[in-house]
Amino acid sequence: MCGAQLHALPEGVQRVSRALQDAGHPHAPVMLDGAARTAQEAADGLGVQLGQIAKSVIFKRKDDGVAVLVVTSGDRRVDEKKVSALVGKIGRADAEFVKAQTGFSIGGVSPVAHLNTPVTVLDQDLWRFADIWAAAGHPHGVFQLQPDDLKRLTNAPVADVVQAVMVSHGEPA
Repeated sequence: MCGAQLHALPEGVQRVSRALQDAGHPHAPVMLDGAARTAQEAADGLGVQLGQIAKSVIFKRKDDGVAVLVVTSGDRRVDEKKVSALVGKIGRADAEFVKAQTGFSIGGVSPVAHLNTPVTVLDQDLWRFADIWAAAGHPHGVFQLQPDDLKRLTNAPVADVVQAVMVSHGEPA
C-alpha cells in the first residue's frame, strides 16, 4: 500500500496498517463495500465461512479495570467463566470503554494496534482454518492472516475460551 492510499484510510485502519507493516505482515488491510460490524457481515462480505472471522471481544477485568481482548472464531461464543479462570474476573465492557482503551469502535476492533495494550487470549478454534480474517480498525476494514500470524502479532496465549459447541441431540461436540 503506498503512502497516498494509506492516508485515504480511516485513522484506525492507518494505525493497523502501520502495525502490520512494522511486523512484516504480508497482507494489508482492505476496505469492504459493506459494513463488517458483525462476524456474519464480514463472512458474507468476504465470501468465507463464519468461523474464519477472528472476532475481537473486549471485556473489562474487574480487579484493575484493564481491557481483556478475546479473539475468537466467528462461529463461537466466548465463555466468560473460562476467560476469567485465565485472566481474573471479567465483566462486560461498554462502547465508551472499548473506544477509550483500544482506539477502535465496537464493530471494528482489531486484534493489533490498540492504544493501550490489552491482556489478550486467543481461541484455539481459530486453528481449524488455514486463513482467517480480522477487523482492521474500522467497521469496513479487514485483513487476512493465518492463526499462527495472529499468535505472532499479539504474542498471546492460545486457550479453550469458548462455550461448548452443541451438535444434534443436544450433545457437546
